Amino acid sequence: MKAVYPYPVLFGDTTAEVLSVSVDDSPLPYATCVSTDEQTVALHLSGREHWERATLSVAAVLPKAELPDGPWSQVQCVAVLTEKATNARTVARLAGGEDGRWHGSIDLLKSLHRVRATLSLIVVATVEGIAGRVIGTAQQPWYIDLMAAKPNRASEVNILASDFRNGELEWLRPYADAAWLVEPAGDLPTVHLNTGAVEGLMDVLNGSGGSVAERTLRELTAGQIAQDVWTSLFHAAVSDLETEDDGTPVMPGGWRESVLTLMMPDVMPGRTTADALYEISKRRVNGYGWAELQTGIQYAATKRSQLTRKLTSAVRSAARAEKGTV
Repeated sequence: MKAVYPYPVLFGDTTAEVLSVSVDDSPLPYATCVSTDEQTVALHLSGREHWERATLSVAAVLPKAELPDGPWSQVQCVAVLTEKATNARTVARLAGGEDGRWHGSIDLLKSLHRVRATLSLIVVATVEGIAGRVIGTAQQPWYIDLMAAKPNRASEVNILASDFRNGELEWLRPYADAAWLVEPAGDLPTVHLNTGAVEGLMDVLNGSGGSVAERTLRELTAGQIAQDVWTSLFHAAVSDLETEDDGTPVMPGGWRESVLTLMMPDVMPGRTTADALYEISKRRVNGYGWAELQTGIQYAATKRSQLTRKLTSAVRSAARAEKGTV
Protein backbone atom coordinates (compact mmCIF):
# COMPACT_ATOMS: atom_id res chain seq x y z
CA MET A 1 0.00 0.00 0.00
CA LYS A 2 1.40 3.40 -0.94
CA ALA A 3 1.22 5.96 1.82
CA VAL A 4 -0.67 9.23 1.31
CA TYR A 5 0.87 12.37 2.79
CA PRO A 6 -0.91 15.70 3.46
CA TYR A 7 1.90 17.65 1.77
CA PRO A 8 3.76 17.57 -1.58
CA VAL A 9 5.98 14.54 -2.24
CA LEU A 10 8.11 13.22 -5.09
CA PHE A 11 6.11 11.80 -7.97
CA GLY A 12 8.86 9.94 -9.82
CA ASP A 13 10.38 6.62 -8.81
CA THR A 14 13.05 6.30 -6.15
CA THR A 15 15.23 3.19 -6.45
CA ALA A 16 18.02 1.61 -4.43
CA GLU A 17 20.86 -0.72 -5.36
CA VAL A 18 23.42 -2.66 -3.33
CA LEU A 19 26.76 -2.21 -5.08
CA SER A 20 29.00 -4.39 -2.92
CA VAL A 21 29.04 -6.39 0.31
CA SER A 22 31.85 -7.11 2.75
CA VAL A 23 31.98 -9.04 6.01
CA ASP A 24 34.45 -7.78 8.60
CA ASP A 25 36.15 -5.81 5.79
CA SER A 26 36.52 -8.90 3.55
CA PRO A 27 34.65 -8.48 0.21
CA LEU A 28 32.10 -11.15 -0.72
CA PRO A 29 31.66 -12.37 -4.32
CA TYR A 30 28.94 -10.13 -5.71
CA ALA A 31 27.56 -12.61 -8.26
CA THR A 32 26.83 -15.31 -5.69
CA CYS A 33 25.70 -13.28 -2.69
CA VAL A 34 23.67 -10.50 -4.36
CA SER A 35 20.63 -10.79 -6.63
CA THR A 36 19.68 -7.48 -8.24
CA ASP A 37 16.56 -9.03 -9.79
CA GLU A 38 15.22 -10.24 -6.45
CA GLN A 39 16.89 -7.40 -4.50
CA THR A 40 18.26 -9.80 -1.93
CA VAL A 41 21.63 -10.30 -0.26
CA ALA A 42 22.65 -13.68 1.22
CA LEU A 43 25.24 -13.55 3.98
CA HIS A 44 25.48 -17.24 4.87
CA LEU A 45 28.19 -18.00 2.33
CA SER A 46 31.02 -15.94 3.70
CA GLY A 47 32.79 -19.14 4.80
CA ARG A 48 32.90 -17.77 8.31
CA GLU A 49 30.48 -18.81 11.05
CA HIS A 50 31.47 -16.08 13.48
CA TRP A 51 31.50 -12.53 12.18
CA GLU A 52 30.57 -9.15 13.58
CA ARG A 53 29.78 -6.66 10.83
CA ALA A 54 28.54 -6.72 7.25
CA THR A 55 28.99 -3.51 5.26
CA LEU A 56 26.68 -2.76 2.35
CA SER A 57 27.64 -0.18 -0.25
CA VAL A 58 24.40 1.44 -1.43
CA ALA A 59 23.46 3.71 -4.33
CA ALA A 60 20.14 5.49 -4.83
CA VAL A 61 18.51 7.12 -7.82
CA LEU A 62 16.04 9.92 -7.10
CA PRO A 63 13.79 11.73 -9.59
CA LYS A 64 16.39 14.49 -10.00
CA ALA A 65 14.23 16.60 -12.34
CA GLU A 66 11.83 17.23 -9.45
CA LEU A 67 14.35 18.00 -6.73
CA PRO A 68 15.49 21.55 -7.73
CA ASP A 69 12.03 22.97 -8.38
CA GLY A 70 9.92 21.25 -5.72
CA PRO A 71 8.42 22.93 -2.62
CA TRP A 72 11.08 21.50 -0.32
CA SER A 73 14.57 22.20 0.93
CA GLN A 74 17.39 20.44 2.80
CA VAL A 75 16.77 17.18 0.95
CA GLN A 76 18.47 14.15 2.45
CA CYS A 77 18.53 10.50 1.43
CA VAL A 78 19.01 7.80 4.07
CA ALA A 79 19.29 4.02 4.07
CA VAL A 80 17.53 2.21 6.90
CA LEU A 81 18.14 -1.36 8.11
CA THR A 82 15.40 -2.90 10.27
CA GLU A 83 14.30 -6.29 11.54
CA LYS A 84 10.99 -6.71 13.34
CA ALA A 85 12.09 -9.87 15.13
CA THR A 86 14.73 -7.94 17.09
CA ASN A 87 13.40 -4.36 16.83
CA ALA A 88 16.77 -3.40 15.34
CA ARG A 89 17.06 -0.14 13.40
CA THR A 90 20.18 1.35 11.80
CA VAL A 91 20.23 4.55 9.73
CA ALA A 92 22.97 5.84 7.42
CA ARG A 93 22.96 9.03 5.37
CA LEU A 94 23.83 8.89 1.66
CA ALA A 95 25.65 11.70 -0.15
CA GLY A 96 24.66 13.17 -3.48
CA GLY A 97 27.17 12.61 -6.26
CA GLU A 98 28.06 14.29 -9.55
CA ASP A 99 26.53 11.38 -11.45
CA GLY A 100 23.11 12.25 -10.04
CA ARG A 101 23.10 9.24 -7.77
CA TRP A 102 23.35 9.17 -3.99
CA HIS A 103 26.05 6.95 -2.49
CA GLY A 104 26.94 5.64 0.94
CA SER A 105 27.33 2.57 3.09
CA ILE A 106 25.48 1.05 6.01
CA ASP A 107 26.69 -1.50 8.56
CA LEU A 108 24.69 -4.53 9.64
CA LEU A 109 25.83 -5.63 13.09
CA LYS A 110 25.21 -9.33 13.57
CA SER A 111 24.54 -8.85 17.27
CA LEU A 112 21.45 -6.78 16.40
CA HIS A 113 19.92 -9.16 13.87
CA ARG A 114 18.68 -12.72 13.82
CA VAL A 115 17.35 -13.93 10.46
CA ARG A 116 16.50 -11.40 7.75
CA ALA A 117 16.85 -7.62 7.75
CA THR A 118 15.04 -5.18 5.48
CA LEU A 119 16.97 -2.41 3.72
CA SER A 120 14.76 0.57 2.90
CA LEU A 121 15.48 3.92 1.26
CA ILE A 122 13.85 7.11 2.54
CA VAL A 123 14.05 10.67 1.17
CA VAL A 124 13.37 13.40 3.73
CA ALA A 125 13.26 17.18 3.42
CA THR A 126 11.90 20.37 4.95
CA VAL A 127 8.41 20.93 3.58
CA GLU A 128 6.15 23.85 4.51
CA GLY A 129 8.59 24.82 7.22
CA ILE A 130 8.64 21.39 8.88
CA ALA A 131 11.94 19.48 8.80
CA GLY A 132 12.33 15.72 8.46
CA ARG A 133 9.23 15.07 6.39
CA VAL A 134 9.26 11.97 4.17
CA ILE A 135 8.92 12.98 0.51
CA GLY A 136 9.89 9.69 -1.14
CA THR A 137 10.69 6.03 -0.54
CA ALA A 138 11.91 3.14 -2.65
CA GLN A 139 8.84 1.08 -3.53
CA GLN A 140 10.73 -2.21 -3.26
CA PRO A 141 12.99 -2.82 -0.24
CA TRP A 142 16.01 -5.09 -0.24
CA TYR A 143 16.24 -8.17 1.99
CA ILE A 144 19.50 -8.98 3.79
CA ASP A 145 19.32 -12.66 4.73
CA LEU A 146 21.71 -13.82 7.44
CA MET A 147 20.75 -17.49 7.13
CA ALA A 148 20.49 -18.03 3.37
CA ALA A 149 23.31 -19.29 1.17
CA LYS A 150 21.53 -18.10 -1.99
CA PRO A 151 19.94 -14.66 -2.48
CA ASN A 152 16.33 -15.78 -2.97
CA ARG A 153 13.60 -13.27 -2.19
CA ALA A 154 10.86 -15.90 -1.94
CA SER A 155 9.18 -15.83 1.46
CA GLU A 156 9.72 -19.22 3.00
CA VAL A 157 9.82 -20.52 6.54
CA ASN A 158 13.27 -20.56 8.08
CA ILE A 159 14.07 -23.55 10.30
CA LEU A 160 16.57 -23.21 13.13
CA ALA A 161 17.68 -25.96 15.51
CA SER A 162 18.87 -24.88 18.94
CA ASP A 163 18.82 -25.89 22.58
CA PHE A 164 16.10 -23.79 24.21
CA ARG A 165 17.51 -24.32 27.69
CA ASN A 166 21.23 -23.71 27.10
CA GLY A 167 21.43 -22.14 23.65
CA GLU A 168 22.41 -18.63 22.55
CA LEU A 169 18.82 -17.38 22.16
CA GLU A 170 17.97 -16.40 25.73
CA TRP A 171 14.34 -15.58 24.95
CA LEU A 172 13.71 -19.28 24.22
CA ARG A 173 14.77 -20.46 27.70
CA PRO A 174 11.33 -20.07 29.34
CA TYR A 175 10.06 -22.55 26.71
CA ALA A 176 12.65 -25.23 27.46
CA ASP A 177 10.02 -28.00 27.57
CA ALA A 178 8.54 -27.19 24.14
CA ALA A 179 9.56 -29.41 21.24
CA TRP A 180 9.29 -26.50 18.81
CA LEU A 181 8.05 -22.91 18.57
CA VAL A 182 6.87 -20.80 15.65
CA GLU A 183 8.09 -17.20 15.44
CA PRO A 184 5.84 -15.50 12.87
CA ALA A 185 7.62 -12.14 12.91
CA GLY A 186 9.38 -9.98 10.37
CA ASP A 187 9.93 -10.79 6.72
CA LEU A 188 10.86 -14.44 7.27
CA PRO A 189 8.92 -16.59 9.78
CA THR A 190 11.06 -18.99 11.77
CA VAL A 191 10.42 -22.43 13.23
CA HIS A 192 12.67 -23.09 16.22
CA LEU A 193 13.31 -26.79 16.85
CA ASN A 194 14.35 -27.63 20.40
CA THR A 195 17.27 -30.05 20.31
CA GLY A 196 17.26 -30.29 24.10
CA ALA A 197 13.62 -31.28 24.65
CA VAL A 198 13.17 -34.47 22.63
CA GLU A 199 16.20 -36.69 22.25
CA GLY A 200 16.69 -37.66 18.63
CA LEU A 201 14.19 -35.11 17.25
CA MET A 202 16.59 -33.82 14.60
CA ASP A 203 17.58 -37.37 13.60
CA VAL A 204 13.92 -38.17 13.04
CA LEU A 205 13.19 -35.06 10.98
CA ASN A 206 16.40 -35.16 8.92
CA GLY A 207 16.42 -38.91 8.33
CA SER A 208 15.35 -40.75 5.20
CA GLY A 209 14.11 -44.27 4.72
CA GLY A 210 14.24 -46.36 7.87
CA SER A 211 11.67 -48.72 9.33
CA VAL A 212 7.91 -48.29 9.04
CA ALA A 213 7.82 -46.87 12.55
CA GLU A 214 10.57 -44.37 11.78
CA ARG A 215 8.92 -43.20 8.56
CA THR A 216 5.56 -42.91 10.29
CA LEU A 217 7.00 -40.88 13.15
CA ARG A 218 8.80 -38.59 10.72
CA GLU A 219 5.65 -37.96 8.66
CA LEU A 220 3.44 -37.28 11.67
CA THR A 221 5.98 -35.00 13.36
CA ALA A 222 6.52 -32.97 10.20
CA GLY A 223 2.75 -32.77 9.68
CA GLN A 224 2.13 -31.53 13.22
CA ILE A 225 4.85 -28.90 12.89
CA ALA A 226 3.38 -27.77 9.57
CA GLN A 227 -0.10 -27.46 11.09
CA ASP A 228 1.26 -25.32 13.93
CA VAL A 229 3.12 -23.17 11.42
CA TRP A 230 0.06 -22.53 9.24
CA THR A 231 -2.07 -21.71 12.29
CA SER A 232 0.48 -19.30 13.74
CA LEU A 233 1.14 -17.60 10.41
CA PHE A 234 -2.57 -17.02 9.78
CA HIS A 235 -3.10 -15.45 13.19
CA ALA A 236 -0.01 -13.27 12.73
CA ALA A 237 -1.13 -12.19 9.25
CA VAL A 238 -4.51 -10.89 10.50
CA SER A 239 -3.30 -9.52 13.82
CA ASP A 240 -2.05 -6.16 12.57
CA LEU A 241 -3.91 -5.29 9.38
CA GLU A 242 -3.62 -1.77 8.02
CA THR A 243 -6.89 -0.11 7.00
CA GLU A 244 -8.05 2.53 4.58
CA ASP A 245 -9.72 5.72 5.85
CA ASP A 246 -13.12 4.02 5.61
CA GLY A 247 -11.96 1.07 7.70
CA THR A 248 -11.46 -1.34 4.80
CA PRO A 249 -8.54 -3.68 5.60
CA VAL A 250 -5.58 -3.68 3.22
CA MET A 251 -4.11 -6.99 2.12
CA PRO A 252 -0.56 -7.17 3.56
CA GLY A 253 2.39 -8.10 1.42
CA GLY A 254 5.06 -10.82 1.52
CA TRP A 255 4.37 -14.14 3.23
CA ARG A 256 1.29 -12.70 4.95
CA GLU A 257 -0.44 -12.21 1.62
CA SER A 258 0.48 -15.74 0.51
CA VAL A 259 -0.84 -17.28 3.74
CA LEU A 260 -4.14 -15.39 3.63
CA THR A 261 -4.69 -16.08 -0.06
CA LEU A 262 -4.13 -19.82 0.41
CA MET A 263 -6.12 -20.26 3.64
CA MET A 264 -9.06 -17.86 3.23
CA PRO A 265 -11.13 -20.16 0.94
CA ASP A 266 -11.15 -22.81 3.70
CA VAL A 267 -11.45 -20.42 6.65
CA MET A 268 -14.47 -18.63 5.19
CA PRO A 269 -15.74 -20.67 2.22
CA GLY A 270 -17.97 -19.04 -0.34
CA ARG A 271 -16.46 -15.56 0.06
CA THR A 272 -13.92 -13.70 -2.00
CA THR A 273 -10.59 -13.08 -0.32
CA ALA A 274 -11.38 -9.36 0.02
CA ASP A 275 -14.79 -10.05 1.60
CA ALA A 276 -13.32 -12.66 3.94
CA LEU A 277 -10.55 -10.29 5.01
CA TYR A 278 -13.10 -7.57 5.74
CA GLU A 279 -15.26 -9.95 7.81
CA ILE A 280 -12.31 -11.24 9.81
CA SER A 281 -11.08 -7.71 10.51
CA LYS A 282 -14.57 -6.69 11.64
CA ARG A 283 -14.86 -9.69 13.96
CA ARG A 284 -11.52 -8.98 15.57
CA VAL A 285 -12.31 -5.29 16.11
CA ASN A 286 -15.88 -5.80 17.35
CA GLY A 287 -15.08 -8.89 19.40
CA TYR A 288 -17.79 -11.20 18.09
CA GLY A 289 -17.62 -14.46 16.16
CA TRP A 290 -13.86 -14.78 16.64
CA ALA A 291 -14.07 -18.01 18.64
CA GLU A 292 -16.31 -19.59 16.01
CA LEU A 293 -13.75 -18.70 13.35
CA GLN A 294 -11.12 -20.92 14.99
CA THR A 295 -12.74 -24.05 13.57
CA GLY A 296 -12.21 -22.78 10.03
CA ILE A 297 -8.63 -21.77 10.79
CA GLN A 298 -7.89 -25.19 12.27
CA TYR A 299 -9.41 -26.93 9.26
CA ALA A 300 -7.47 -24.75 6.80
CA ALA A 301 -4.19 -25.38 8.64
CA THR A 302 -4.85 -29.13 8.74
CA LYS A 303 -5.61 -29.14 5.01
CA ARG A 304 -2.48 -27.16 4.09
CA SER A 305 -0.25 -29.39 6.25
CA GLN A 306 -1.82 -32.57 4.76
CA LEU A 307 -1.97 -33.93 8.30
CA THR A 308 -5.09 -36.03 7.64
CA ARG A 309 -3.44 -37.82 4.72
CA LYS A 310 -0.32 -38.45 6.77
CA LEU A 311 -2.34 -39.76 9.69
CA THR A 312 -4.31 -42.06 7.38
CA SER A 313 -1.08 -43.41 5.92
CA ALA A 314 0.33 -43.93 9.42
CA VAL A 315 -2.75 -45.87 10.56
CA ARG A 316 -2.63 -48.12 7.49
CA SER A 317 1.10 -48.75 7.94
CA ALA A 318 0.58 -49.62 11.59
CA ALA A 319 -2.24 -51.99 10.70
CA ARG A 320 -0.14 -53.75 8.07
CA ALA A 321 2.77 -54.03 10.49
CA GLU A 322 0.45 -55.50 13.12
CA LYS A 323 -0.69 -58.15 10.64
CA GLY A 324 2.90 -58.90 9.68
CA THR A 325 2.48 -57.87 6.03
CA VAL A 326 5.33 -55.32 6.11
